[in-house]
Amino acid sequence: MTDWSPMPSTSHPLPDWQRAHGSPLLQGLIKQSTSEFIVTESLAYDFTGDGEHDYLWIEKEGANTTWVARGLARHAGIALRDVGYAGLKDRHAITRQWFSARRPSGVGTNWDTFDLEGVRILETGRHQRKLKRGAHSGNRFRIAVREVKGSEETFISDRLTVIREKGVPNYFGAQRFGRDGSNLSLAEDVFAGKRLKRELRSMALSAARSFLFNEILSSRVTDGSWDQALPGDALNLNGTGSFFIAEEIDDEVNTRLRSLDVHPTGALWGRGDIQGGRQSATNERRIADRYPDIRDGLERAGLDMARRALRLAVTDLQWEIDANKLWLEFSLGRGSFATAVLREIVSLPGE
Repeated sequence: MTDWSPMPSTSHPLPDWQRAHGSPLLQGLIKQSTSEFIVTESLAYDFTGDGEHDYLWIEKEGANTTWVARGLARHAGIALRDVGYAGLKDRHAITRQWFSARRPSGVGTNWDTFDLEGVRILETGRHQRKLKRGAHSGNRFRIAVREVKGSEETFISDRLTVIREKGVPNYFGAQRFGRDGSNLSLAEDVFAGKRLKRELRSMALSAARSFLFNEILSSRVTDGSWDQALPGDALNLNGTGSFFIAEEIDDEVNTRLRSLDVHPTGALWGRGDIQGGRQSATNERRIADRYPDIRDGLERAGLDMARRALRLAVTDLQWEIDANKLWLEFSLGRGSFATAVLREIVSLPGE
């Protein structure tokens, strides 16, 4: 008999996916004020200095990215589709990120008169192309954990040192799945044939795919292979979307793994063959078979099989412990979640 489970109920919390470095050492609170959760985006290219698009370096507080984009479109008198941004940023934070806005004429837009609550334009530039999703190289985080209770400072520093040296499992964060797993409920609707708006459909499919990836990753954390290469594994080059097949795991591959230069990958489910060795492919198929509704739904939706790094390098990790507050600073590549780092350190309310 096949070992399978139905799509997870959205009336219950998401699974407590396996941690790599042990149980959280602390309990605490985050996002008690926007000034204690700061995100700064890094763009992946330089501007041409001229062209059809204004680029705007914006600081926003208590505002979500799409709301700011609508405000920019209104001010410039252009369609929302003519405003670009590299990634969605948290509303309950101070975030700095780039937007692009098409110039409606050769004269351009007077951005000095732009006025939107909680939003400041810090810098402007010009470029020939619209800013596309995923065009940033990563984000820098500065986060305060308040009311920390738990281990002594020495143990906290030891855990953070291990994270800096070995990275953390590259889980999709809870925000990917919506409040109480609501995006997975939307995925059920999509798989049942219900028509949704394009944006909602994309969000639902992404959540279902992310859930399956997290299950695959959790299994690799459980067996200790999340940061190791298995024969035939597809290895990701750190900081890129590229990967290569490691037919043999030799000293060179192991050295690159230890230095966080490459990472093992897991399946982002879709149509086609699993790109990996027999051992990892068998495991990934076994996990997917537990959730046939998700597996089959993603394939019918036309998504193609892809890969994502199982490990997340936490770059330039720094910390400061002051009374009952822990300050963390670190950089992550695009598509990664700060909560993947936090969950290895601190237990937050609701977890």
